[in-house]
Amino acid sequence: MRTTPPGSTIPTAELAAHLRITIARAARRLRQESGGDLGPTLGAALATVERFGPITPSQLAERERIRRPSATRIVAKLEQHGYLERHADPADGRSCLVRATDAGVAHLAEVRSRRTAFLARRLDGLGADDRETLERAATILEQLLEAADPVAAADPATSGAR
Repeated sequence: MRTTPPGSTIPTAELAAHLRITIARAARRLRQESGGDLGPTLGAALATVERFGPITPSQLAERERIRRPSATRIVAKLEQHGYLERHADPADGRSCLVRATDAGVAHLAEVRSRRTAFLARRLDGLGADDRETLERAATILEQLLEAADPVAAADPATSGAR
């Protein structure tokens, strides 16, 4: 593996570390700005169920890359909040399907709205060149992450989603 690709002056490991730190800081800041009461794990699971549901807890575990018992606990917590509901799986009587409730969908919409507004306020101060650079960077990051995610790569619904 090359440490610096041809034509680049930035070592790969240095760029990777910078991206990791910046993405982590951005994610933390967006969580803080959204004021969501669920935390990142429950919030991500709710968003997954909203996007792909109804799904089984096993499918949730696969998409979130967690163990099935963890997914079951998450589903129970989201049910307690009133954000998810379970129904019998007509294809498999031993399993259930979970789907986001209206309250869960509304919660996600509010969190997303706050996060988008936070970023929009920051983007308003940028010039056209910086905005275009960020759009290109976002597209590149999306492609990198999808290439590393066999679940997302196999699912056309995840490609290019925003």
